[in-house]
Amino acid sequence: MTIDYSQKWYVLASVSTGTLLATIDGSIVNVALPTLVRELDTNFATVQWVVLAYLLTLATLLPSIGRLADMIGKKKIYTSGFAIFLVGSALCGLSTNIHMLIAFRVLQAVGATMVLALGLAIITEAFPAAERGRALGIGGTMVSSGIVIGPTLGGLILDLLSWHWIFFVNIPIGLVGILMVIRYVPDVRPTGRQRFDFLGAVTLFFCLLAFLFGLTLGQNAGFGDPRVLGLFLLGAVLLALFIIVERRAEQPMIDLGLFSNREFSVSLITGFLTFVAIAGTTLLMPFYLEDVLQYNTRQVGLLMAVLPVAMGIIAPISGTLSDRIGSRIITAAGLAIMLVGFAVLTRLNVETTALIFALLYLPLGIGMGVFQSPNNSAIMGAAPPGKLGVVSGMLALNRTLGQTTGIALIGAIWAALTVYHAGPAVTTATEAAPEAQVAALQSTFFVSAAIMAVALALAVWRLLKGKEVGETVTSKQVT
Repeated sequence: MTIDYSQKWYVLASVSTGTLLATIDGSIVNVALPTLVRELDTNFATVQWVVLAYLLTLATLLPSIGRLADMIGKKKIYTSGFAIFLVGSALCGLSTNIHMLIAFRVLQAVGATMVLALGLAIITEAFPAAERGRALGIGGTMVSSGIVIGPTLGGLILDLLSWHWIFFVNIPIGLVGILMVIRYVPDVRPTGRQRFDFLGAVTLFFCLLAFLFGLTLGQNAGFGDPRVLGLFLLGAVLLALFIIVERRAEQPMIDLGLFSNREFSVSLITGFLTFVAIAGTTLLMPFYLEDVLQYNTRQVGLLMAVLPVAMGIIAPISGTLSDRIGSRIITAAGLAIMLVGFAVLTRLNVETTALIFALLYLPLGIGMGVFQSPNNSAIMGAAPPGKLGVVSGMLALNRTLGQTTGIALIGAIWAALTVYHAGPAVTTATEAAPEAQVAALQSTFFVSAAIMAVALALAVWRLLKGKEVGETVTSKQVT
């Protein structure tokens, strides 16, 4: 099939608008969590569901959306996702209590799934292989831009208006995005008759739901709780059943043969580990900056922008370099920088100044910028032409699983350590003295550094194996 690359930059701009929309929303909500605890009269464990309900919905639906897009086309699903997201955003802004907000975040996440599952697939399809890393790097810059705008804009909104406006702000951006997608994204329809693997989709849905719900429940009940262990066991059984179903299906939900590609598998694993560590950090930082250092929401937003600004500057450069020299050495370098970044964050204390915080936080943004674009390019480069949608969905799922696991795991570790350092009189982490919160935070960053060490070891092992598998697959893709 001959691909028309003449509209590639317009397609990238259209998809980037959707990415910007989704990332602004996520980063605004993270900054608003302490405010929501106070104004909706709730607690740390409950308010996390504003984030977790969103991520759970994303994680369980992403593979199905990607597969449907490979069957019926990407543009229709992508455009519909914008519309659903806007409705969900409006309803979130109109919520009057924490339970309404969590419920409407689920609806919002359904729309976000349809956008996020297909963005990388549309970009990959629109660009030749020799420019894929650069394009994905620019897409990564849009992610960073959204993350930068989110906390800054969120801080201003929370300072000047009510929290409801952190959701209303999505509406004008979404309307622009819908118009751009309708105008510029080509409506490429797959050829041939395909069947949707309903059994595989349902099995995977409940497998992911059991696993992720077990993680979130374990944060409060403890990971040794019988209910949590039962959910993990159920998830493992359903995963085994899913693998059996996929091996027997003529047109499976996910082609398990993709995992025989070393480049694909290692890239997914290292990507997952980075999102576990980063998500846990971005969850805890607003509490540290606001509750320990006593900064207002506007200052918190500006300080949190250090990571995505660095990432946004570095991502296009690393993406372009990966087009020239391959992704392996660049991704390994990015992971090494992140490992150093988590190590230096253990120096945060109750007297850290804004300048020192920015300097200590900076290496994480640089490392993530170096790592992410080449890693995404390696994953999408391993995707056969007819499976770009499902691989794009798997990449988004990988990110969402990492974020959900990181929020639950890192959040639970920090909360438990805070209560430990505070003593038996304190039962809630956010009520502990600043010294106890910081001591727990320092120990938590050592855990994150250990996660990065595992990811780096995998990347170095792949680097020593020689020729990049993804390059061979990509050359076939564009012929």
